[in-house]
Amino acid sequence: MPLDNPPVLLTTRRLNLAMLPPDAAARVLAYHEANREHLGPVSPARPDNFFTHTWWRSRLAQDAEDWRRGLALRLFLLSRDAPLTAAPVIGSVSLTDIRRGPLQSCEMGFGLDLGHQGQGLMTEAVRAVCDYAFGPMGLHRIQANHLPENHRSAAVLRRLGFSVEGLARELVLIQDRWRDHVLTALVAPRTPAG
Repeated sequence: MPLDNPPVLLTTRRLNLAMLPPDAAARVLAYHEANREHLGPVSPARPDNFFTHTWWRSRLAQDAEDWRRGLALRLFLLSRDAPLTAAPVIGSVSLTDIRRGPLQSCEMGFGLDLGHQGQGLMTEAVRAVCDYAFGPMGLHRIQANHLPENHRSAAVLRRLGFSVEGLARELVLIQDRWRDHVLTALVAPRTPAG
């Protein structure tokens, strides 16, 4: 996958959301290293080699295979102010556990660099990914879960019309504790009957 022509590239007013090839591992690793303290308290346990170039080269290669097989889509947020081949990673949005057949649904996760919060970038990115999921991907339902105290993620989801569906007790193991999560979902807009 060439760096300047990714298989999936979504463009918003301020962002490029792109699948990145293994050659971009250093940029993805730099984002995660810079946000280790910021994202750690809301992230599940990571493998011991998560903060290595080797792990990210492998993960990005697996991302391409997961997309090819229709299992997942991981996009990285890049500022449109820099070329795709050089822009630093400032966040990510992923659609995982894509289920077809009668479900046509997926799970969404997202994260943003601490220094870029409060500018509406995550709302812009998630909106673009939802449009892509409901449009070209043909999905019907997107589920997104967050810790009850994660007010920023809750606000992004609320702004985009996600509905709270409940609370899952002890859903995810984070920092050696089973943590509750608020369950939310967004359903594809219905087209008016002709």
